Amino acid sequence: MTLQQLEYILAVDELKHFAQAAEYCKVTQPVLSATIQKLEDELNTKLFDRTTQPVQPTLTGRKVIEQAKIALKQINLIKDIVKEETRSLSGIFRLGVLPTIAPYLLPRFLPELSEEYPALDIRIIEMKGRDGIETLKNGELEAILIAEATEGEHLHSIPLYHEAFLGYISKYSPLFKKESIRPGDINGEQLWLPDEGHCFRNQLARFCQLNVEISGQTTYRQGSMETFMRMVESGKGITFIPELAALQLTEEQKRLIRPFVMPRPVRKIYLATRTDFIRHSLLNILTEKIKACVPKEMLTLQNGQKVV
Repeated sequence: MTLQQLEYILAVDELKHFAQAAEYCKVTQPVLSATIQKLEDELNTKLFDRTTQPVQPTLTGRKVIEQAKIALKQINLIKDIVKEETRSLSGIFRLGVLPTIAPYLLPRFLPELSEEYPALDIRIIEMKGRDGIETLKNGELEAILIAEATEGEHLHSIPLYHEAFLGYISKYSPLFKKESIRPGDINGEQLWLPDEGHCFRNQLARFCQLNVEISGQTTYRQGSMETFMRMVESGKGITFIPELAALQLTEEQKRLIRPFVMPRPVRKIYLATRTDFIRHSLLNILTEKIKACVPKEMLTLQNGQKVV
């Protein structure tokens, strides 16, 4: 039994397809299939049901895969110990990021980080907060950028910056004439927000007190923030955007922005890791790069702001 065999069966289990798993592992499908077959022969059992699409593990295969995850996690921990001791900034670093953070923060620091540390393979996975936390707990991520602290449950959160929520208002909305908006102003408006499960939506709902009655007058859709912004720009309703998103807008688009009245709602962005993650040198560099790429005033909570 080899580590390569364990990596191959985990790839097949995750991707549910031998060809895709082979591409992910950078080998040909015959090589991957033969390597897994050799492991099955050694164990005298079938690990996968190859007659189903997508491919599924057998009952025994599922138990072997769960144990393989534990074994590989321990092996990777040994590698991480050596990398930390030598201050090596190399290897794979899987970073989960909220969809409402990724397009506005990553372009500000990731290209420079990749250029400065070419041996560091940062792999970005966009996912909702709760999904990301569970994936982090399972050892499938090294860290996640989230908008709520996650202390406890073997997790630790590093505070990064504060980011204001801003209204993005159609020029045909009555709110467009206001210089700032109050939570009660959105009552009856056509509102575009992410679906259930997004902490961006949950935080705004708490602050604006979007109860059952109000949400009945509200339009919720599955979609990206960029889609919601295009809807507003076309003249339909309102949405909300994070502060970093506003820095990417044209002057014409900025005319649609309206701040909240004080206290203005902000979210606090964290870098969360497991408490057993030992590559502190890498975390420190990542933290420094992120803090350096956002406006200085976002590093502290400003007067008139309130974390929601």
